Amino acid sequence: MTSNYITKVAIVGAGGNSGIFMTEALLGTGKHTITALVRAGSQNKLPHGVIPKQIDYSRPETLVEALQGQDALIITLSGNTPHEVDLALIKAAGEAGVPWILPNEWGPDSANKGLIKDIALFQPKEVIRKAITDLGKSSYISVSTGFWYEWSLAIPSAFGIDFSSKTATFFDEGETKISTSTWPQVGRTVASLLSLPIQAEDACLDNLKNQVVYADSFTVSQSDMLDSVCRVTGTSRSDWTINKQSAKERYEGGLEDMQKGDRIGFVKMLYTRVFYNDGSGNVESKGTLNGLLRLPKEDIDEATKRAIERSKTTTWN
Repeated sequence: MTSNYITKVAIVGAGGNSGIFMTEALLGTGKHTITALVRAGSQNKLPHGVIPKQIDYSRPETLVEALQGQDALIITLSGNTPHEVDLALIKAAGEAGVPWILPNEWGPDSANKGLIKDIALFQPKEVIRKAITDLGKSSYISVSTGFWYEWSLAIPSAFGIDFSSKTATFFDEGETKISTSTWPQVGRTVASLLSLPIQAEDACLDNLKNQVVYADSFTVSQSDMLDSVCRVTGTSRSDWTINKQSAKERYEGGLEDMQKGDRIGFVKMLYTRVFYNDGSGNVESKGTLNGLLRLPKEDIDEATKRAIERSKTTTWN
């Protein structure tokens, strides 16, 4: 790279749930040329101005070719994607000379040892970070945003709030706070991050090299979420049925159900674990990049409105 700024960005998952917000935010800066790596037959629509390049994971040379000349690679894929896919992308980025990788994170703190131990889904993320450093050809910045607010609040078995039945299940007392992000905030985070200079005396990418970093929209409890729902829907708590369940028992029950093939059990296991009263879901003590990236303070009620609208079409329970 001859510039002190990233200008060419490749993204895997540019048309996905969070990827489209990242892509649109990057385009909105006017500083980046965006290339989307897409598989043959992909039905995802790409934002106007994105350059599509077709790839075939069974042919690694197509990955290398698509990544030639790129300054950064963003990976945003389903959490269930085999980590061999991530490894193939990382290896191809190294061969193509891509200096920066934002790996497939975009969730709770995958550097938290308790979460890594208890949530198998997070374990490959540590492996991927190590693979990047071991390869030694690219540097990573892993961005932890917490769970996506609009997605998660729309799923009753996730944050425990069911709009249709006006019921809420609080884990323990419902007062444990977790850090969570809206999709627009995830997009702004990536765009602001990749607009930093690579080297500078103060805020720059080199200062974040090979680190897990944090950004969020709100650090809130289930109780805070329900208060927002009440404001948005014009209801009061007396209109809702509130139940309470031990977070540990819910996690363990979800794990048992998941092992029987119940996908709702998986959701319960995954979400309830970050509500343990051990600080694992709250990254405020670790510090966020919100100030450095000048991310806006958002209105939780506006995000809650979007979640309620999304709940009308979601197929999760």
